[in-house]
Amino acid sequence: MPHPRVRLAAAATAGLLLLTGCFSNSGDTADSSGDDRISLAMLLPPRSGLSPFSDDAFKLSRWSTAETLVTLDADGVAQPALATAFTQTPDAKTWRFEIRDGVTFHDGTPLTVASVVAALTAATKAGPKPRILDGVDLTVRPDPAAAGKAVLVSTAEVDPLIPQRLSSPQLSILATAAYGADGAVNPAGHGTGPFKLISSNTTTAKLDRYDAYWGGPAKAAGIDVSFVPDGTARAAALRTGTADVVEAIPVSQAGLLDGGKVHEVPMPRTNTLYLNTEKGAFADPAVRAAARQAIKREPIVANVYENRADVATGLLGPALPWAAKARQPRTETAPKPVSGTEIVLATFTDRAELPEVAVQLQQQLEAAGFKVRQEVREYAQIEADALAGEFDAFILSRATVLDSGDPVAYMYSDFSCEGSFNIAQLCDPAIDAALKKAAGIVAGPERQTAIMEAEKLILQSDAAVPLLHERVIQGESGAFTGVRRDSRERTLITAGTAPA
Repeated sequence: MPHPRVRLAAAATAGLLLLTGCFSNSGDTADSSGDDRISLAMLLPPRSGLSPFSDDAFKLSRWSTAETLVTLDADGVAQPALATAFTQTPDAKTWRFEIRDGVTFHDGTPLTVASVVAALTAATKAGPKPRILDGVDLTVRPDPAAAGKAVLVSTAEVDPLIPQRLSSPQLSILATAAYGADGAVNPAGHGTGPFKLISSNTTTAKLDRYDAYWGGPAKAAGIDVSFVPDGTARAAALRTGTADVVEAIPVSQAGLLDGGKVHEVPMPRTNTLYLNTEKGAFADPAVRAAARQAIKREPIVANVYENRADVATGLLGPALPWAAKARQPRTETAPKPVSGTEIVLATFTDRAELPEVAVQLQQQLEAAGFKVRQEVREYAQIEADALAGEFDAFILSRATVLDSGDPVAYMYSDFSCEGSFNIAQLCDPAIDAALKKAAGIVAGPERQTAIMEAEKLILQSDAAVPLLHERVIQGESGAFTGVRRDSRERTLITAGTAPA
């Protein structure tokens, strides 16, 4: 099988021709002010018609066309945005959000309490609901004591993460006209951000500056987006100057580019080996310990990721700066001899590096005495079997903070008895109790300490062996300054992104 690092000149040439057709020269698309437009190459096309209730919401956020009531700072603490202030009311199940004055939607209508209520209510009724609202019974209503200045957001149970939830791009506030009676949502011309979405399809999108933006007009005239799934083609666009900003440069291409144009940021995504705790060889904790002891992370980072990743010491990496400070020492189970123990190691092809990681892990595990058979398929063809526990071990690249900027939801999903993504088939009452405790604490240092207690227990189980933390690798030509380098991949082009 050809090595994934082989560079195909024909692919690069084809990708460059594609991009040349997608992007216009700055002079051809600038508005009457003469400012430049930003040419942006993105990895994936919209999958749900740019519905804010889907993962397409992150495109709307990265283009600065749709905004939320709050945003998150680097530590995951909620900060004002379309809401200027927020407080938890005495009943603890309700939060009050004061709505910013002087904001207009791109269709000219004002941001009001009624439009906020309509937007968030539409999200609660969407089918399926935005995943940030999974398991959350949320209602929104005007605050009768605030004369049209605030909304009350209530939940059936006390939820200290309501502000963080409302920071999710999937809960962006759009004009009332965006929401159709059939549940469809059209964000074009209905956001509040510095750029107005004009048009989009599966290959391109166009956004123009919105001069009436409440934060002041953007410094660029607009954004011309091209969706280019082929990583070689995206890298070629940066190399030739066809694109000003390029999303998700592949590791295999980063080293071929001008180093001054490649920027790396730790992201909250961990490449982890999940071990099946329910059946097979790894039902024995001592065998799991033997696998954990056999794994050498540094060669994987060096050989597969070309040192463009961070060696993992826990589930949570450098994208969450507080995690290392709060990490707790753990007790490790003693390993047992495993000579001849047969296991099936599985992963998927959709992330180009994972099959290579599987090769490295197979070699390391076999050196420890395991007899390893690999199972590698496309993700759509392997997910169901992985969730059903059909493999002894599974390599997964997993986002660790999901949409709220907080890792408790990820830990619940992957490691609790009722977790919906529990590939390790782990069920430990002590872990469930630790996660429940963390979930009930307001965001801040106390919650962080509780989260790391849960992490300690998960790692002590050896149900998951974290390998490395991935990085955002972003390309910038230098034609524009102020391009955001965001570990959560929520922001990219902002009002402050300006011609150099």
